[in-house]
Order: sequence, then C-alpha cells, then structure tokens
Amino acid sequence: MTSFRIWLCCGAATLVGAAPAAAQEILPKAPPPFTGKIDTSREKATPAWPASVKAPANAPNIVLVLLDDVGFGASSAMGGVIETPELEKLAGEGLRYNNFHVNAMCSPTRGALLSGRNNHQVGFGPITESAAGYPGFNSVWPKSAASIAEVLKDNG
Repeated sequence: MTSFRIWLCCGAATLVGAAPAAAQEILPKAPPPFTGKIDTSREKATPAWPASVKAPANAPNIVLVLLDDVGFGASSAMGGVIETPELEKLAGEGLRYNNFHVNAMCSPTRGALLSGRNNHQVGFGPITESAAGYPGFNSVWPKSAASIAEVLKDNG
C-alpha cells in the first residue's frame, strides 16, 4: 500500500507520496442499485447485500498532523528559524499547501481542518471549554457534517 502523509503546521500542509489526482467524484457516493428481486412472496424474492467498501489498489495511507500554537513561518520546514529536520524531510518529499485559514484558537481550527467546513458549521465557534448552548457554539459535532476520517473510511 502506498504511503501518504499530510503535514499541517498552522496553515501549511504537506502531502507526501501523493498519487496523481483521479477524476473528481461527488461525495458521498450514491448507494449502488439493488441487484436482488423484490416480490410480494418471500419465496420469489431474492435479497442482495451491498458490497463492503474496499480501498482501491495502491490506495494511500493518510496521516494528518496539526501543530498547535506554532506560527506559520516558525519551523525551518516553512522557512522559519526553529530547526525541524524531521519535518523538513517530510515536507521535502511532497507538496506544501499554504492556503488553509486558521482561527486564533485551537478548537475552531481543528473543527475546520477535520471537517473542511467553517468551524461554526461543526459547532466549534469557541474553544471547547467555552462552549455555550447555542448553534455553532455548543462544541457538538452534528451528524450532518462528516469528518475527513469518515469520508476517507466511507470511500475505502
């Protein structure tokens, strides 16, 4: 299985070992059509179970790392003065993404990163310790918003 890592440092993400992008798909995928037979008689009906989702050949493994309280340009991997040789190695093997907009607080940034949505859409307006019982501020992840982990799992 191909190794695939994402490195994120306060707004800078690096993809390592990424394969060329395939045709873009709409997610979530539509369920497959029912292949059995439905009949008013159980004896004439044929059940059919949907196949389990499996990773395609050479599917990447993904590791996502978020470093808290680190400025964008602090690490040497992103041009800063703090020596980070291991992060430099990771970043040197892949692509660097630097267009992720962080919030000034950790929990909202994590909510946005892990969902790909505005932090308020996943309940993380403030840090979790300051949660309030209002929409967008209760620190309760809604079932309507999948995390990156769920999307990856559901797609093999």
